[in-house]
Amino acid sequence: MSNLIPPSIVLLDVALVILFISLIFRLPLARWVGKYAVLFGFLISLAAVSGSLFYSEVVGFEPCLLCWYQRIAIYPLLVLFTVAMFNKKDRGVFKYALPLAVIAAVIALYHSYVQWGGTPLIPCDSTASCAKLYVYAYGYVTIPTMSLSVALAMILLWWSNKMRSIL
Repeated sequence: MSNLIPPSIVLLDVALVILFISLIFRLPLARWVGKYAVLFGFLISLAAVSGSLFYSEVVGFEPCLLCWYQRIAIYPLLVLFTVAMFNKKDRGVFKYALPLAVIAAVIALYHSYVQWGGTPLIPCDSTASCAKLYVYAYGYVTIPTMSLSVALAMILLWWSNKMRSIL
């Protein structure tokens, strides 16, 4: 399973680029994604939480302090989107999901900066090093970039959901 996660992130990133272009140019794909944004949010958050737990509980990667902060922002998304799925695809979920996604994206960007050799602005006081690369695939996929991809996906889903009524 651990060999499936990085390729899945690459596919997600390709999909995000395509969705971003569709949103910029107001293509029909953006409207279609907006129609199913709650379902996609649920599936992506489920995969993110499952992957995170897999890496820490099965593979044994100890999460660092920044990983915990990203989890704090991403894990509630699964609860929010699960409730929205059972509440007749409640589109209001995005007003709660967006701030969490932005927080996760900011932390993931900073964490990626640290892993790419940047000088830490905040000391990592956990037993696991924030700079340690547990996963490195395709020249860019690390655990923080996985988190960043999920956060960006949530932001683009919010945008597509918002644009759905306009397109």
